[in-house]
Amino acid sequence: MDDLPLPKGKPAFSQDPHRVRELTERNLEAAIGREVRSFRRQQGLTVADLAAVTGLSIGMLSKIENGNTSPSLTTLQVLAHAFSVPITAFFKGYEERREVQHVREGDHLEVERRGTRAGHQYNLLGHIGSNDSGVVVEPYIITLSTEADVFPTFQHEGLELLYVLEGEVTYRHGDQLFHLRPGDSLFFDADAPHGPEILNRLPARYLSIIAYPQNG
Repeated sequence: MDDLPLPKGKPAFSQDPHRVRELTERNLEAAIGREVRSFRRQQGLTVADLAAVTGLSIGMLSKIENGNTSPSLTTLQVLAHAFSVPITAFFKGYEERREVQHVREGDHLEVERRGTRAGHQYNLLGHIGSNDSGVVVEPYIITLSTEADVFPTFQHEGLELLYVLEGEVTYRHGDQLFHLRPGDSLFFDADAPHGPEILNRLPARYLSIIAYPQNG
């Protein structure tokens, strides 16, 4: 049984969760830039092609697409004419609704996942389908009762995080075993066979978060 330590030192992550969000104007520039790049690519144009059609410089177009400048209304009108779209099309991404779900205690939806075994209760904590992140995330609370089957051969795409809330289980991932207690976590590639192999103390309850690429 191997307990793998976390890497020593502070890891350098590219995202800062505490960063103050950029000013609204900056977000608007980025949204316009994404739409301009999207329309250009849809029509099979290079930046040089678009510059020739609109009379705008390649440098200016690059700044617009990268959200580094605030284009004037006249510039947006020129671009809208070049793409044959209404000028409002450039604001679509900025105005798009972003999903959020609040599930109260006791309202979690009990579901039956593919391969669910006897005594394994899955409560889905929320679900957001197609989204701009390109990732689907499934958060569950899993409860193993005294009648639970052991089944260490679950296998599916994506990454999974387990965080133990109650009880103790010995969990298999590939050819390794991990004795998980309350407060322990396990983060792994879910394409390898995995699952509870020994039910050390029941009932056991843990948070499971599965993330995988959305299709299409």
